[in-house]
Amino acid sequence: MDRLKQLETFVAVAQRGSLTAAANAEGVAPAVIGRRIDALEERLGVKLLVRTTRRISLTHEGSAFLEDAQRLLADLANAEASVSAGGVKASGHLRITAPAGFGRRHVAPLVPKFLSRHPEVSMSLNLSDRLVDLVNEGFDCAIRVGNLPDSSLVSVRLADNRRLCVASPVYLARCGTPLHPSDIARHECLTLSSEASQTRGWAFLLDGEPAYVRPSAKLDCSDGQVLHAWCLEGLGLAWRSWWEVAGDIRAGRLVSVLDEFIAPPNGIYAVFAQRKHQPLRLRLWLDFIKEVYGDPAYWRAD
Repeated sequence: MDRLKQLETFVAVAQRGSLTAAANAEGVAPAVIGRRIDALEERLGVKLLVRTTRRISLTHEGSAFLEDAQRLLADLANAEASVSAGGVKASGHLRITAPAGFGRRHVAPLVPKFLSRHPEVSMSLNLSDRLVDLVNEGFDCAIRVGNLPDSSLVSVRLADNRRLCVASPVYLARCGTPLHPSDIARHECLTLSSEASQTRGWAFLLDGEPAYVRPSAKLDCSDGQVLHAWCLEGLGLAWRSWWEVAGDIRAGRLVSVLDEFIAPPNGIYAVFAQRKHQPLRLRLWLDFIKEVYGDPAYWRAD
């Protein structure tokens, strides 16, 4: 118990910047706080804080120890919360990032539902098609669609992502329907601009093996939503995800072509920095989106 109290006191002093502020928050005398810090430093054999009459600062060892102490206390709080009579109770702030189009349709609508379950959690949602650096930019989790680049990050597959070659009925009536991936070269194609595309091209299965087609295009754009709109206007073939075009196909606004050649689906993933020492709020967010995306009815509804 003394060790735990020493850790809690050290973290409180480091966060509040003074013995007096930490003492006032706990309702004890500053001398009590000082004795706990002295006992902690003596037990560890290092100086954690430099104390002057005006301010307190962390030593190099103190800075390193603070991070570990905060994590240990958070893990303890999470463990207690997970088995408490009141059930799991998460708090704190989550920073999530997702691709713009997918995020608007399939991440943003889930945020209010998650927060209604966990009202003491707050969230920031960043929608961007660039590859966000989770660690250096301070994000807890990314939702990513498609093949993942090699990295030290941890990923969890949430659902399949099926890609389709689609066109409007107007375009197909004007230019004909491609019957083989090699026919794409004779069609107008709407493609992601090279700086935006992170894929090897449009994926097909030819003789049982994956093959990639990089069509030439009179129109390209860095924004997939614009390509979708152009496709609806009859300007060409487009390579889009099922989650984006399913409603248009059902309504007859778009038609999928070359279905017998379409390659197996890639994935929709949650990506995060590490499995260990996750805050409870992040674990609950991951469980929540796995539950939603893992339900086939969710995608049928879309």
